[in-house]
Amino acid sequence: MKPVITDITGIGPAAAEALAEHRIKTVARLATASVETITAIPGFSAARAEWVIAAAGELLAESGTTPAATDTGKESSNKDKKDKKDKKKKKNKGKDKKKGKGKGKGKKKDKK
Repeated sequence: MKPVITDITGIGPAAAEALAEHRIKTVARLATASVETITAIPGFSAARAEWVIAAAGELLAESGTTPAATDTGKESSNKDKKDKKDKKKKKNKGKDKKKGKGKGKGKKKDKK
């Protein structure tokens, strides 16, 4: 059976909810998260973050599951794609308004 995040000692319903709010819903995601990512979550110090990351890795090892097998990264990659699209839209937003206005934009013609 695939382990769940609350199988980790010290991760109860409240901590699991806090982690889920930061897109960490599986043991595999927790095992591969950085300490910086976890410490950004209220209630997690650097020491606790290191401990739960290690505990998640051990739990996966004991269950015979690997992070790559259980965590496809779909949440992350979909979010990354959305973020890239949003950034691109913001970047192009100003350019779209200027399109078609002022022929030869940026080039000055000599008028004689």
